[in-house]
Amino acid sequence: MVKKKTVSLTDWEKSILPSFEKVDPALLGLTKDKVAGFLAHVGSSSRRRTYPNGEPVHRWQDNVIEEEIPQGASVLDLGCGEGELLAKLKEKKQVRVQGVELDSQAVFKCVERGVPVFQANLDEGLKGFRDESFDYVVLEETLQTLRRPIEVLKEMLRVGSHGIVSFPNFGYWRVRLDLAVRGAMPVTEWLPYRWYDSPNIHLFTIRDFMDWAEHSGVRTVKGFVLDEGNVREFKENDNLYAEEALLFVERDRRAP
Repeated sequence: MVKKKTVSLTDWEKSILPSFEKVDPALLGLTKDKVAGFLAHVGSSSRRRTYPNGEPVHRWQDNVIEEEIPQGASVLDLGCGEGELLAKLKEKKQVRVQGVELDSQAVFKCVERGVPVFQANLDEGLKGFRDESFDYVVLEETLQTLRRPIEVLKEMLRVGSHGIVSFPNFGYWRVRLDLAVRGAMPVTEWLPYRWYDSPNIHLFTIRDFMDWAEHSGVRTVKGFVLDEGNVREFKENDNLYAEEALLFVERDRRAP
């Protein structure tokens, strides 16, 4: 389980930050050298990893999820796209799979891959699924595009014993500095959209998600992040350093 670390402050630090409790703790580790280095890279982002043919690796999370899902489990993928992840899990780990996808062309691709799929709008809920009818429910790169993200998270944890959520982290330092210095919404390789054509309608950070989880009886069991193009385990200061996050969550049955 990922635990929060309590940060102790000197009287001087408290005096210059009167609203310190609202400041991201990850900022405490910054030095002048780091800030200068960060400013030199404003507007840029780490380059996407690529396959040998030069094509970008769009869904780094798939490999992590494939590694973490146990043999023979059951998996529901919400916003499954063309079913690539479910097809791999079905073939390599004999997983019982089910997808939910809104886009009709993606649904056709799922069918071609032999992946069972429902065409449905996630914002309308998962009423057709019983409580804990799947071992894992995946919500990959979809949460920030939903109109009712919290309701979908609740439904995910009702239907699945475990939830797997991935999303871009809008608290990433390059995004923060780009917005602060340029005064315009950042456009990077990982966030390639302009404000008017972005599918991301609810922008949030890792810290936002963790705060919601803490106040909603949800435990973060483990996590992984993309940091400068590299995948590694989640750390407590990743609200500042992670470009994207992949978190494994479950309901805290000890909560009232």
